[in-house]
Amino acid sequence: MEDKTEPREEVQAEIEKDADAVAKEAAAETEQKQPGLLTRIFKSDVMILIIGAIVVDFIVESLSRHSPIASAQFMVQHPLVSICNVMLILAVLSLSLLFRKRVFAMCMFSLIWITLGITNCVILANRMTPFNVKDLSNLKEGTQILRNYFSVVNLVIIGLGAAAFVLLVILLYRKTPKRKEKVSYKKAVTAVILIIALAFGTVEAGMHTGVLDTFFGNLAYAYRDNGMPYSFMITWLKTGIDKPANYSEAEIRSIFSKGEMGKDGIYTPGEDDEFTGDKKPNIIYLQLESFIDPYMVKGFEYNKDPVPNFRKLMKEYSSGYITVPAVGAGTANVEFEAITGISARFFGPGEYPHKSILTEQTCESAAYDMKQMGYSSHAIHNHRGAFYNRNTVFKNLGFDTFTCLEYMNNVTKTPKNWAKDTVLTSSIIDALESSRGPDYIYTISVQGHGKYPTEQVLEDPEIQVTKSPSEEQKWAYEYFANQMYEMDDFIKELTDTLKDYDEDVVLVMYGDHLPALNMTEDMMTSGDLYKTQYVIWSNFDMPKKDKDTSTYQIHAEVTKRLGISAGMLTRYHQDYRGEKTYMRNFRALAYDMLYGERYIYGGKNIFKPTDMRMGVKEIKIDKIVKVGDDYYIKGQNFTEFSRISLNGEILKTVYLGPTILALNEEVDPEEAVNMKVSQVEKNKEVLSTTE
Repeated sequence: MEDKTEPREEVQAEIEKDADAVAKEAAAETEQKQPGLLTRIFKSDVMILIIGAIVVDFIVESLSRHSPIASAQFMVQHPLVSICNVMLILAVLSLSLLFRKRVFAMCMFSLIWITLGITNCVILANRMTPFNVKDLSNLKEGTQILRNYFSVVNLVIIGLGAAAFVLLVILLYRKTPKRKEKVSYKKAVTAVILIIALAFGTVEAGMHTGVLDTFFGNLAYAYRDNGMPYSFMITWLKTGIDKPANYSEAEIRSIFSKGEMGKDGIYTPGEDDEFTGDKKPNIIYLQLESFIDPYMVKGFEYNKDPVPNFRKLMKEYSSGYITVPAVGAGTANVEFEAITGISARFFGPGEYPHKSILTEQTCESAAYDMKQMGYSSHAIHNHRGAFYNRNTVFKNLGFDTFTCLEYMNNVTKTPKNWAKDTVLTSSIIDALESSRGPDYIYTISVQGHGKYPTEQVLEDPEIQVTKSPSEEQKWAYEYFANQMYEMDDFIKELTDTLKDYDEDVVLVMYGDHLPALNMTEDMMTSGDLYKTQYVIWSNFDMPKKDKDTSTYQIHAEVTKRLGISAGMLTRYHQDYRGEKTYMRNFRALAYDMLYGERYIYGGKNIFKPTDMRMGVKEIKIDKIVKVGDDYYIKGQNFTEFSRISLNGEILKTVYLGPTILALNEEVDPEEAVNMKVSQVEKNKEVLSTTE
């Protein structure tokens, strides 16, 4: 019988052949289904977040710089700074890992940053200071900004934009996918914590290595150099003065080792103050807005000297460079240093004590200290009284009176609508004549304020730029130089007036900071963006002594020459300047007096807010007159900001002159006798009301 069975070897070979074919087919199918490397990367949640953070950073910087090209250049030219900013954005976006609708969540967290960028973009188009956390903390001020900067059409557009934003959020929520699997919160939270820790570790490294700035002399420049995300976040996270490492009562009391604070080691006003001079002259500080000698900037030439009077005074009287804490803006921090003797660098980046600690409590100052010497104290500023909270802050700095724009008459304006400084002469004389004893007067000017136009604004100006690197710079510097020229004329007018005044006067003048003209260190003859010039003028003989100083040291320097040692920090600057531990102990004292236990004052706040009067001249109502159906108020010292008020309500008022106001609406005749006069600033804040 024939055996039809195939040999066992042949069957086995056939089986193996079929198995190989099946394996190859399966491998091919698997290879087709397996995503490539690029696909796997883009499907990674973390990688998507990183790419999203880079895109958001580019958008935010484009808005901040008003140019996507400038944003790209910044990210390329400053990669380490950009990495820090991307990491901050990534830390926020990482929170989307906690949601099943991760795409929607990432879009929402991205919109937070983009909204901040849009807000900053809009604000920078209307003011010099970028959007920061302090703007968020005051909704009232925010609504005032809307009224100041936007027309009805603009507000309608903003409203439509807000509505479109809400619609976008709804569409995103409906259209974005939802993950099928549940969120593993253990893994998600771990990932979020790691990303946030890495982000802040990167930023801390950037701060310690100098990649990121930790002091902002100018917020606008800080946002430009450090990026918007970091700059915005750091103004929120870093505030106040850090507690010293070895802070204790013994450490603080040991700072004064020369017996200045007496046996008890604490400062007692009056008891620990000294006067060894021959006279107590009136002391006037004149802080000049953006005032510098235009010749300090290289690359520009003029048809004649823009500041001949100031230059002459510097040659004849004590003068030199003064180091200020700001560039291009930041007037309030300059006056803070000069009035308190505390360095603004001790505070958080971009922080204004006028907007933080000084709104909450008092602080030792030259105004408080000079009271111990028999002085009256006055603040003067030809700008809004509520700006930088000065109408509140100056009470906490010990001033008796504050005369601001709302209490001034005969005010003329620059083409950019800033009050000219010539009005300050009469305000200073009024302050001097308001008391019998000597006066301490701190005056803040505003005429030189930017922004400076990049097109021709002045026709046939006194000062003409004859050489400039560019056409735009020519017009900006020409406008600026002419403001300096007029301010220089004001300086001559003031010194001529005070020269013949029948009381001794010391006048200390200096620029508060360089103008906002995008200057760089190599453009400055001083080689420093934080240096302006000062001069100490007097109407009596004082030895000329040229010396460079700082704004927080200027009061101590002036009073030392007059034989006055009044105030704890004043004595510290006079006695310990130049010693190795000077800055360390200086910071410790500043912390103790503002944030610590006040060991130097015996554990208590010894300074009380003053009952400060707004305006050195009292506003009075002499009588209320009715003519037909119309009411008029006759009185004294009214200004264009005077408004008739009734039971706390501001009424429509027509200013007819410093002695008469007209009511432009109907009131109950029986209530008319109760009408008062209020000084109301342009943002509707009432600064004072007659009794």
